[in-house]
Amino acid sequence: MNARKSARHTSSMSAALWVTAMAGILVAAAASADEAADDRVFVPLGSAGAIVVISAEDDSLVRRIEGLPAVHGLAGTPDGAFLIAGSYDERPTGEPPTKPAEVSEEDHLAHHTQDEETSGVPTDVVSTVSVVRIVDGEVVRRIDVPGSVHHVAVSPDGRFAAFTHPYADAVSVIDLDAAAVVATVATGPLPNFAAFAPDGKALYVSNAGNATVSEIDTARWYVRRNILVGATPEHLVIDREGQRLFVNNVDHGTVSIVALADGTVVETLEVGDTLHGLDLADDGRTLYVADLGEERVVSIDLTSGERREIALSPSPYHLAFVRGHGKLYVSSADDPKIWVLDAGSLAVRGEIAIGGKGHQMVQVRAP
Repeated sequence: MNARKSARHTSSMSAALWVTAMAGILVAAAASADEAADDRVFVPLGSAGAIVVISAEDDSLVRRIEGLPAVHGLAGTPDGAFLIAGSYDERPTGEPPTKPAEVSEEDHLAHHTQDEETSGVPTDVVSTVSVVRIVDGEVVRRIDVPGSVHHVAVSPDGRFAAFTHPYADAVSVIDLDAAAVVATVATGPLPNFAAFAPDGKALYVSNAGNATVSEIDTARWYVRRNILVGATPEHLVIDREGQRLFVNNVDHGTVSIVALADGTVVETLEVGDTLHGLDLADDGRTLYVADLGEERVVSIDLTSGERREIALSPSPYHLAFVRGHGKLYVSSADDPKIWVLDAGSLAVRGEIAIGGKGHQMVQVRAP
C-alpha cells in the first residue's frame, strides 16, 4: 500500500472504530459505573466460543461475551477500552466467516475489513481477529489475519496488536488505529507466544519448533536476532524493567532466564515436566509456573531461590498473576474451572466455574 492510500485508510478506519467505541461507552456508562470501576479478568474459552468476565475483587462471574469462535489468544488495550481476541478457526481466503445469529447481514459485512490490499502477505487461509469493546462486550471490528491465531500481544502504547500463527511460522501485526494488517514477519517454526518489551521497541516470540525466541524490531518489523533457549519454548513473560525474559521450555521442563541486553541465557531453572503457563508477581521477584505434567503450580523466589508448590488436579494450564490482589488464577486443561491461589502461600482460596477451557487470561481495569 502506498503512503497516500495508507493515510486515507488510517483516517477513515480509525475514526469509525473510535467513534463507535465512544458512543457505546457513553450509552453504557450510567448502567455500568460500578462495573467499570472494578478490575476484570477476561478468560477466552476456546471451542466454547465465548469470553467469561470475572471480578478480580471477589472472583465472581460478571458476564459472558458470546459469538467469538475458537477464541484462544486475548489481550487488552492499555486504556482499558478494548479486548483483542484471536481465533484458532481457519477458513479459505475470500470465504466470509460465519455470521453470528444475532447480527444482521448488513452489520456483519460492515464489521469486516474487506480491502485485500491491506491484508498483508498472500495466504491460502485466514482467521478473524475481533476488537471487543469492554464496556458492553460489543464486537466493533473484525479483521482477517493470515492463519489461525494462538496467542495475542498488544504494544504498550496501544497502537499495535501482534498474533502468533503456528501453522504459518509467522506473526502478523495489526495497526489498531488503521484496523489493518501492516506486517507479517516470518519467525521460527511453530511460533507460540508473543510479548512486547516495556518500551515497545521489540516484540519477542517463542518458536516451539526450533528452541529459539525471535526478537523483532518494531520500527521496521524484521527479526534482528534469534535467542537459543530450551526444547519447545512456549509461554514467556518479560520483567517490568525490560531486562529479563522468562520462557518455559516444555519438553525440557525448564525455564530459561534471558538477559535481553545481550540475548544470553543467564540461568536455567529446573522445574518439572510439560510446563505451560507462567507469570511474574507485581514486584518481579517471584516467578510462577504451571507444571501440567506433574499437576502442580510452583513459585520461585528469584532472589533467594526458595520454592513453594501445590498439587492441583487435573492439569493446571494457563496461569495469571492477578495484579494488585495478591492471588493467581490457574485454569484447568481438563475441567471447566479456574483455581484461585494465594500468591504467597499458594493455598487454594476457591474455584470459579467458567463453563469451558480457559486460555490466555488478561486483566484489564475498565475506563
